[in-house]
Amino acid sequence: MNLDVKQMKSLALAYLGDAIYEVFVREHLLKQGQVKPQQLHQHAITFVSAKAQATVILYWLEADMLSGEEKSIVNRGRNAKSGSVPKNTSVQTYRYSTAFEALIGYLYLSKQEKRLYELLEKAVYFLEGRKA
Repeated sequence: MNLDVKQMKSLALAYLGDAIYEVFVREHLLKQGQVKPQQLHQHAITFVSAKAQATVILYWLEADMLSGEEKSIVNRGRNAKSGSVPKNTSVQTYRYSTAFEALIGYLYLSKQEKRLYELLEKAVYFLEGRKA
C-alpha cells in the first residue's frame, strides 16, 4: 500500500510523530546513561510534554528554521480539530504540540530521514539548553 503523505490527515501524522519523537527521546536519555525507569520517565516528560513541543515549534517558526513545505504541514497540524484537549494544557499549546508531532510524522513517512533526525536533535538540544 502506497501512502500519499501529503493527503494524510494531520492528526494521523501527529499520531505517528508522537511515537517517533518519544522513541528518539528515550534513546537520547539512555545514551546519556540514565537507566532508572522513574528517572527516565521524569526526564522524558520535559521533552515530550505538550508545552515542550509547543515551545520548540514556536521557536522554529520564529527563527525561520522551517521550509515552506514544513510550515504548511505545521499550519495544517495546528489547525487540526481533535476531539479533546488534555486538562493540564491550553488549547493553543495543544494545537502547537500537535503541529510539532504532525511535522515529525510527515518527515518520517515521506522518508526525509536526514531532515527528521536534524530537527529531532535540534528539539532535544534546544530543550536541554532551556533547562540548563
